[in-house]
Amino acid sequence: WYQRRVHGRIYHESKQTDKQLFNRLCPKNKATGKRTFTPIMKRRLKKLGIDKEDPDTLSQEEKSRFARLDIDNSTVTWRRVIDMNDRTVRGITLGVGSDGADNRESAIDIAVASEVMAILALSNDIEDMRERFGRIVVAQSKSGEAITAEDIGCAGAMTAIMRDAIKPSLMQTLEGTPVFVHAGPFANIAHGASSITADRIALRLAGKDGWVFTEGGFGSDIGLEKFCNIKTRYSGLHPDAAVIVGTMRSLKMHGGGPPVSPGKPIPAEYSQPNPELVRNGCAHLKHHIKNVQRYGAVAVVALNKGLHDSDEEIEVVRQACAEEGIEFSVVSCWGDGSAGAADLCEKLIKATEQPTEFEFLYDLELPIKDKIQAVADSYGPGVTVEYSELAERRIADYTRLGFDKRPICAAKTQWSLSCDPSAKGTPSNFSVTVKDLRASVGAAFLVAQLGDVMLMPGLPTRPSFFDIDVDAEGNISGLF
Repeated sequence: WYQRRVHGRIYHESKQTDKQLFNRLCPKNKATGKRTFTPIMKRRLKKLGIDKEDPDTLSQEEKSRFARLDIDNSTVTWRRVIDMNDRTVRGITLGVGSDGADNRESAIDIAVASEVMAILALSNDIEDMRERFGRIVVAQSKSGEAITAEDIGCAGAMTAIMRDAIKPSLMQTLEGTPVFVHAGPFANIAHGASSITADRIALRLAGKDGWVFTEGGFGSDIGLEKFCNIKTRYSGLHPDAAVIVGTMRSLKMHGGGPPVSPGKPIPAEYSQPNPELVRNGCAHLKHHIKNVQRYGAVAVVALNKGLHDSDEEIEVVRQACAEEGIEFSVVSCWGDGSAGAADLCEKLIKATEQPTEFEFLYDLELPIKDKIQAVADSYGPGVTVEYSELAERRIADYTRLGFDKRPICAAKTQWSLSCDPSAKGTPSNFSVTVKDLRASVGAAFLVAQLGDVMLMPGLPTRPSFFDIDVDAEGNISGLF
């Protein structure tokens, strides 16, 4: 939507004079012969400091400022998104079929990485969502000014499209427990939390004596970090406790187990008892525990019990948690329903009764690089941050434009505490490279792209469609 409008505006401005642009943006009414400003246009006039209601009273200079955005094609940061995996669109050339006025290199991201998804999740109400859509920065002008969705005139139409999307979907578990499903920003490439709206409604329904469980995707290095430093800043709701969910297989992998690759058989180490691998992997678990405690929340560890987990291995994890003074629970809700998580719930309720004092990881007034370093410090000891030439230019631009007082949303791999997916356990004294930085001004954070994380996934060698089919009666198989 925004992308098409940006390219449309560049094209039309390249073909028309200022007078032609103004006359077509504000055409005369055929019946009255008068021009009028729409409410959307009045927002731009206010931004420009033009306090006039009648289009015909604008001076030529004011008409030119109003009508011509003068977008610098090389600064367009807004990308198209699609909701599917397609590695071939990680780099594309736009405008090939046009006359060349708006040709440029770009890419298509997956929908969950879109700023629109983040805005949906972070908006407190429809009015807040409308204002956030208007603040989205899509490019810069040739004079270096930020061009927003409000400037190109489509923030209101986008809100109309998203009007009903801000309402959470009320669903239920197999046992009838109410569940809100709302928004889906992935934690590795976005801020990784469901919507503020869903949380607020859930809290009202649960009442003052109830509990609401919400999610921060992946590990404490990305999901929890963004939940606390981004979502909590805008909701005002801080977590009383956090559940760290682990599996024996993940502990073994971070304890030195062999690599696991999609489409290949899982090595025997992950289905046979190996307390030593588990013991080594508990160092990784303890790192996540300490990350939870950084924010003043109480940590509870839940072990998703697998079919091959031995009692001795479970005891190793229990002892590791005891050493940190952390409650530990073995859960089997995936097979036993709520009964399989009853012990966890009891321990979690007790955890929420403990006094806590929430703390952010950094102050928003810090320079961009200092905030990125604070986030990187949560990945491990001795982490240094390096910046590409592009990232350095972005930092300078965003600081000049006043976008630097916003939280950081670090896009990084979920497979490691570092930016190297193969570095398991608790790596230290490593370097991370900020390859790019994007200003999500509507969502109100800066996206720092760390390492080689992809904003558009690709299909594996064996996609799940190999399992899906339809029989002669029209019955679908292989979906689950």
